[in-house]
Amino acid sequence: MDRAAKARVRVMKTLKEFYELRYAEDYFDFFGIGFDAHLVNVKRFHMMKEYGTLIKKGFAHFENDEERLLDFLKFTLIKVYMDYKNGHNPSAAEVWGMYDNFKGCLSCAQEGGNCAC
Repeated sequence: MDRAAKARVRVMKTLKEFYELRYAEDYFDFFGIGFDAHLVNVKRFHMMKEYGTLIKKGFAHFENDEERLLDFLKFTLIKVYMDYKNGHNPSAAEVWGMYDNFKGCLSCAQEGGNCAC
């Protein structure tokens, strides 16, 4: 097989392999995406939280086509990584949704109440 033919051969990954991934770096390696190890180390929780949120939203659209689903998973990871590489820097409150459905004053919220003031 010549070099051009080898370049066209696609190594198929499976969803089963994807579900076995554990660390942020494993996802990049799985999809063959180069990454800045320092950036991923510093932002791993934020990046993986955002990645998880995005793939949950789109997962159902591709569930019957494993190849397209894997492409979606890859390009979603690229999008999240590039956002952070280009300076996206959300606060922890934004990433973890700390202010979603927040109602009431700080005093009531700490007590578990909801005064809606």
